[in-house]
Amino acid sequence: MPEAFFYQLNGDSPEAVLPRMLDMALQKGWRIEVRGPEAHRQERLDLALWGPGEEFRPHGLAGGPHDADQPILLTVGAGTGGRDCLMALDGAPVTEAEARAAARVCVIFDGADPEALSTARGQWKALTGAGLAARFYVREDGGWALRQERPATP
Repeated sequence: MPEAFFYQLNGDSPEAVLPRMLDMALQKGWRIEVRGPEAHRQERLDLALWGPGEEFRPHGLAGGPHDADQPILLTVGAGTGGRDCLMALDGAPVTEAEARAAARVCVIFDGADPEALSTARGQWKALTGAGLAARFYVREDGGWALRQERPATP
């Protein structure tokens, strides 16, 4: 049964929390799409995932000859499909069909950005309204606090 997890950041950047989230998804054997709203955003993320001090995380930017082989694929806009986990950053779109096709959708947003908060609320309403199970977490003291949970509905 697909799930939607919402992660509200409060001062942390997605680059600060993504490595741990990606590691957990990879440990499940999942293939992951990390979707951003703009190419320059994903290029920055690509550099951060290759940066010093971090463990290697096999990934690539979408549009290359080996997209289908990438365990972690960084995309912009419309999805590539066929991934177990979709992580949407900074208001990147997620459709109900994409959420139903994945084991998990993670919506990661900045709680201090009114536009990002509004987009995430709209995504929560759309996905829970479509019957998906959902959890809402807030970043607190370096960890995640569960604030709301909705079971799947028929």
